[in-house]
Amino acid sequence: MPDASPVPPSYVRSPSVAFLGSLAVDRALALHDLAGSLAHVEMLARVGLLSDEEATALSGGLRQIGTEVEAGRFSWRPELEDVHTNLEVRLTELIGPVGGKLHTARSRNDQIALDERLYLRECVHRLGQRLLALVTALVARAEAETRQPMPGFTHLQRAQPVSVAHWLLAHFWRFDRDLDRLLATVDRAEVSPLGAGALAGSTLPIEPTIVADRLGFSRAFENSMDAVSDRDFFAELLFDLSLLAVHASALGEEVVLFASTEFGYLERSPALGTGSSLMPQKRNPDVAELVRGKTGRVVGDLVALLTTLKGIPLSYDRDLQEDKAPVQDAVSTVEGVLEALSALVSSLTIQRDRMLRAASDTELLATDLAEALVRQGVPFRAAHESVAAVARSKGGLRPETIAPLLGLDPDRSTTWCGPAEALERRSSPGGPAPDRVAQQLAGARSRLEARRHSLSSLGRRVERVQELTRERAK
Repeated sequence: MPDASPVPPSYVRSPSVAFLGSLAVDRALALHDLAGSLAHVEMLARVGLLSDEEATALSGGLRQIGTEVEAGRFSWRPELEDVHTNLEVRLTELIGPVGGKLHTARSRNDQIALDERLYLRECVHRLGQRLLALVTALVARAEAETRQPMPGFTHLQRAQPVSVAHWLLAHFWRFDRDLDRLLATVDRAEVSPLGAGALAGSTLPIEPTIVADRLGFSRAFENSMDAVSDRDFFAELLFDLSLLAVHASALGEEVVLFASTEFGYLERSPALGTGSSLMPQKRNPDVAELVRGKTGRVVGDLVALLTTLKGIPLSYDRDLQEDKAPVQDAVSTVEGVLEALSALVSSLTIQRDRMLRAASDTELLATDLAEALVRQGVPFRAAHESVAAVARSKGGLRPETIAPLLGLDPDRSTTWCGPAEALERRSSPGGPAPDRVAQQLAGARSRLEARRHSLSSLGRRVERVQELTRERAK
């Protein structure tokens, strides 16, 4: 039997190891790599490529390494270039030459592709939990604000009356779609690539479905070349996170605006940020501004990965080593954004009187007035022109100028123009009327329950890694 050296000489002697090495980013995949190796060992034993004794030794060594990694006792060796070689060399040190059998019918190409899919699961589960906390906070705040009027805006101009609850729920539905996209991305990635080898499978009698089943994947790969080169799941993840960050930025921008002196809809409380180092009167919305600012970084991560992928021929190329850094950066950034936003939403203090005064602007009722004329049989274009003429007149849209158009007495006109009644009128499906908002809230609570169930199911798949690495050798 040839000597099984624990350290491949090519790694030690390479003058470019610092440039070639990926350990700084892929060591985060250590437990995923060990779980994949354990499933691979079980498969090799079941198809007869390992004896029971060899499989027991390999599994025991891999689990010992898992203990070292989790306890922070593993000695990483940069000269070994990547996570895979570090773990395999350590395994050979622990159990001897039989450690060299671990790589039977496997390449680092299909190995890293597997690790990344397991890592994707974990990231989406973590992000999903934080996103769930944010949307839960939005629903909780909305439940208390179904009758608090505020202006809705188009072109950053007061447009029509809405409620604070309706505004918060608009952000809820955006973030709910973000969570839906993340869950769909991880579901599409539930394909095990292990067994694809370097690019063309193996001449040995392997069974990739055994590994897929053991790791909780829905199926094994269909094409070995595609299996080792596919990074669609990372590109999708970064798109999902980019759009999520854009949505977070929009909410951050509104908080910045609404907390300004010019709007005054939100109290400039310490929860929003810090004061100025020079101006004693200032309280800056730092949290919301940073949420807004970090979006460019996440979008940049997406562009970086797509640019890397755009010119790579099939199948595996070393360019793919650059796929992990932007993903790790985006995941870490968005995690921080979600935590900050959840705390921010929960602590928002609404300046009710200021919002009420703004929502009492009768110009916000111009469309209501035109539609009231439509109910009287006036064509909408004619009604539009009639209301516009009053709005442009010296008196503008005021209860006393609105009354003649509607045929109401002045007292009734004043009530008609009130923001509470204006909200009640906007009762079309999906509108801001309190009864419609109550329907939205019921739908939102139902969505929250469904999302909790989906994340719980994903969590059970994520646990496969720990279940494998912490099992006692059989």
